[in-house]
Amino acid sequence: MTHHRTAHPALIALGAVGAVGAACAVWGFGIERYLFTVREVTAAALPPGSAPLRVLHLSDAHMAPWQHRKQDWLASLAALEPDLVVNTGDNLGHRDGLDGIRRAFEPFAGIPGVFVHGSNDVLGPTPRNPLRYLSGPSAPHTEPERLDTDALDAFLRDELGWADLNNAAARVRIGDRDVDFFGTNDAHRDWDDLDILPAAIAALGRRDAATPLLAVTHAPYQRVLNRFTDLGAQAIFGGHTHGGQVCLPFYGALVANCDIPLKQAKGLSTWSHAGRSIPLNVSAGCGHSIYAPVRFACRPEATLLTLTAQDTPA
Repeated sequence: MTHHRTAHPALIALGAVGAVGAACAVWGFGIERYLFTVREVTAAALPPGSAPLRVLHLSDAHMAPWQHRKQDWLASLAALEPDLVVNTGDNLGHRDGLDGIRRAFEPFAGIPGVFVHGSNDVLGPTPRNPLRYLSGPSAPHTEPERLDTDALDAFLRDELGWADLNNAAARVRIGDRDVDFFGTNDAHRDWDDLDILPAAIAALGRRDAATPLLAVTHAPYQRVLNRFTDLGAQAIFGGHTHGGQVCLPFYGALVANCDIPLKQAKGLSTWSHAGRSIPLNVSAGCGHSIYAPVRFACRPEATLLTLTAQDTPA
């Protein structure tokens, strides 16, 4: 009599789980982090009667000099011919990351823009277990490498012509109209100075009712979003979250690395505070730390956000 051995059901299940896990790892580490995409959305935010404003929102490049695919993709976005570029920080991911940022952003020279810092525009990334990202907001490293922030700012401000909004305000000429902006430095590192903003906005001079007022931050902490709303922002741009970076399909982000509700950790939503509701766009960004090279159910992205006129004033 011949006896046929059958694999134990538990071993079959364990093998299946292992195969799925391996497939997910291959996808997240080897494929999805290169699937760069442009998310196109529209939000009514501008004063009544305003012409549309096409905004290219870039964030969290975390650039290393060898990341040529990302550099080429970012450079190609200039062909979208946006009216404005909003850069919400964490441009650098390596001590020589500015070389890649130059290659990526030089095609945007002459297009109006604004920028703020994330911590990785000042401090270099540090080795850490990628799974710690899922445990909650990251803690600052005690001895990070200092990056050449002055050189980065000189490129963005002096060569590209973008306005620096780190705890500051600026009036930017876009085509035949002015748009007012204010913003903060990285709130994740407590570098934001919200108390300085009212005076910075007032220093812009008399504001016409037809002049939009837009707000920009790297890390969209609730204290920042609420203060921006109180100050009259008509739309807010943020980054930092990476959209969760490692997400569950059909569920979304597991962590935002700040206190924003998880359902608002990526994409266009509405922020409501003190009786006002305004559009909030949080970019999932197009990069990752060189020490956590993975994306899962969260493609690297840029946003082309068309701001249109409201029917009535906010």
